[in-house]
Amino acid sequence: MLGVVLLFVGVILIVNGLTLAGRIEAKEAAVLNLLVGSLSAFAAALGAIQASTPADFLAVGSGLLFAFTYLYVAAVHWFKLDGRGLGWYCLFVAITALPLSWDAYRLGDLRMAAIWLIWSSLWLLFFIDSCTGLRVKRFLAPYTVVVGIVTCWIPGMLMLLARW
Repeated sequence: MLGVVLLFVGVILIVNGLTLAGRIEAKEAAVLNLLVGSLSAFAAALGAIQASTPADFLAVGSGLLFAFTYLYVAAVHWFKLDGRGLGWYCLFVAITALPLSWDAYRLGDLRMAAIWLIWSSLWLLFFIDSCTGLRVKRFLAPYTVVVGIVTCWIPGMLMLLARW
């Protein structure tokens, strides 16, 4: 299921990057954010039903970090919120992603350790842009697209093709 979710997280990161760059209207992006957030929440719910070990619950919790991100982005776009609440949530997720990266490294999964660090940096940039007054959208927009391709779309496709 992770490959499926990553495939769609990849596309929403690309769409959100294009939205930040002014190439897609926010309300258009809100629809896909809602769909991807719902898919991520559904996958986490399925995982929670089947969970029996701490590692299973860790996977559920980390999946919900993504689900709530995209559901919150959808709400910000739809209701034209200023995004500061989302920004503070992104700081929470950026910090939470650090021990997830360390855990992957400790377990010998260097690819996932690097991916979690990259995701942490992306969430941190969203916090900086939304809550500090520093405007980093010129960098954040293309970075979001690249992160979507490199850390989600490609790994998701490789997982679905049984090449990961």
